Amino acid sequence: MIPGAFEYLRPKTLSDAIAMLATHGDEARPLAGGHSLIPMMKQRLASPSHLVDLAAIADLAVLREEPDGLVIGAMVTQRALLGSALVQVKAPLLIEAAQQIADPQIRALGTLGGNVANGDPGNDMPAVMMCLDATYMVQGPKGARQIKAREFYRGAYDTALAAGEIVTAIQVPVVAGQGVAYEKLKRKVGDYAVAAAAVALTLRSGEVTSCAIGLTNVAPTPLWAKDAAALLVGTRLEADAVKKAVAAAEAITDPAADGRGPADYRRKMAGIMLARALARAQQRAA
Repeated sequence: MIPGAFEYLRPKTLSDAIAMLATHGDEARPLAGGHSLIPMMKQRLASPSHLVDLAAIADLAVLREEPDGLVIGAMVTQRALLGSALVQVKAPLLIEAAQQIADPQIRALGTLGGNVANGDPGNDMPAVMMCLDATYMVQGPKGARQIKAREFYRGAYDTALAAGEIVTAIQVPVVAGQGVAYEKLKRKVGDYAVAAAAVALTLRSGEVTSCAIGLTNVAPTPLWAKDAAALLVGTRLEADAVKKAVAAAEAITDPAADGRGPADYRRKMAGIMLARALARAQQRAA
């Protein structure tokens, strides 16, 4: 289908973008890479009368290291992440997830901010950000604030963003010696996950000292499997411990039955992806 008529706006500064969104209210939507919004507009699931394109705002394309971790601008593309030596070293889980997003054409324009901000439970980066305990930098008409990724998602396409606010950057903590992995099951290249799991853990003398788990596309929101991860702290990832953690993770899922499979199958695949991610993260932990 063809989208409804809209006015295209291209601000050059963040303040101008926020002013435009405030002026047009619910009739305006920010445009990042467009890979989520434009298909929704074509299907008439979204019909904004004003699109505010963020591509010309240089401040949203930063990528740097600060004392609290990496700061990645919302308009940094997946391709730019994959090409960043800094991200390769400091946040390899982002690289592993970005490699599995859609295809090269989409990664060339798709942005990190767009992937995390629109609340699509099928997107890969939200669960990864929850796993890494990332923080979203947000700005709107009432000023700037920060929102933890683990507190950002409320429902399908429903987030903690207030009216007129946009995600401007993502802060990702850097943990030395962390083992990470992202396991994703999908039907074909470019598809959303049937189920996926992100893991970040640290070891001391073979024993788990910290663990975080994120699950993708097995509920109306990305999931932070806090209790499942807690079961692994103090263990050596013995088979019985992993089995208990997998069961706890599966218990919090609520997948839809769709073309990717029935709900019970997708729930079980979430557990299998988690077990695989734990094994690889364990191997990688320093």
